[in-house]
Amino acid sequence: MSMHLSRCITTALREEGVDFPCEINVLVTDNPGIQAINAAQRQVDQPTDVLSFPMFSLTPGQLPEDVSDMLDPDTGRVPLGDMAISLERAMSQAEEYGHGIKRELGYLAVHSVLHLLGYDHLDEGPMKRQMRRQEEIIMAQLLLKR
Repeated sequence: MSMHLSRCITTALREEGVDFPCEINVLVTDNPGIQAINAAQRQVDQPTDVLSFPMFSLTPGQLPEDVSDMLDPDTGRVPLGDMAISLERAMSQAEEYGHGIKRELGYLAVHSVLHLLGYDHLDEGPMKRQMRRQEEIIMAQLLLKR
């Protein structure tokens, strides 16, 4: 599972033009675990499929040219942020949507990477459409189409 998630994350970063050394912390947990994080960080006391916590406020599709001030001095990498995925929720969604767990986990990882890079989907406007379009492009590259 970790190699699959790593491949999905790397593909998403490459598609978005991330060409600098970076890191993303990934936690795979269960529904109670993600519910606790959701309650503590967002004051939403319910489980969800994926949570993303960006380290920086980035503009979608517009990475900074100079990331030297973003580098972690201990690692020499840009810490893009954290993602938490509920394996329990991913399994139920895979069943609900009629595809495999590999596809669902891949989608959740790609979705989270895009959030870490500044994409959002809070409204039905162009940002949501742009995010969805990027998800589809990346999922096609991963051969994880719906």
